[in-house]
Amino acid sequence: MSALAVPLQLGFLASHGGSNLQAILDAIATGTLAAQGRLVICNNSSAKALERARAAGVPGLHLSSATHAEPDALDTAMLEALRGHGVELLVCAGYMRRVGARVLVGYRNRVVNIHPALLPNFGGPGMYGLRVHQAVLAAGERLTGVTVHLVDEHYDHGPILAQATVPVQPGDTPEALQARVLQTEHRLYPDTLRRIALGEIDLDAAAAHC
Repeated sequence: MSALAVPLQLGFLASHGGSNLQAILDAIATGTLAAQGRLVICNNSSAKALERARAAGVPGLHLSSATHAEPDALDTAMLEALRGHGVELLVCAGYMRRVGARVLVGYRNRVVNIHPALLPNFGGPGMYGLRVHQAVLAAGERLTGVTVHLVDEHYDHGPILAQATVPVQPGDTPEALQARVLQTEHRLYPDTLRRIALGEIDLDAAAAHC
């Protein structure tokens, strides 16, 4: 694919609260991230992420099985919406669905995601939200963290772009660990996008070395 323009033209996929979306929008607003929010797509019409988008002046759109019953029609609608809004880099921010094949082909090596663990550990189907932190504690891990990676057709599988560690503290509950990991997510995600904008992270090169 062609090189990304700067400022980055970002699209977002979200399902619920969108706190990572907010962290990225805040980084854009303060000038620490050279990017523009072009579109937020949610599969949940009542998602707070849509409120965050409106507050930041970014177009928001609800697309889901409720609007397009056939998966291929939904996939096509998402791709058309992203292209129609000039999105060049697609950011998954708590999106609880698999990204469709048409979108993945249309945005090959241009879809990123954040996962609340140190991949390849504690990733894959069913590993989301509090379940990840429960699994980390059950395994007796002393260190966990956050991973930003390219998205491919498998859950939590694409090339790793950046990671940050978070110590597991004695007596941690899944909720306490989740809260600390989320704070690291809010730092790592905007910073990784900043490095992409600066050319410090080359997405095509990362994909080629996988």
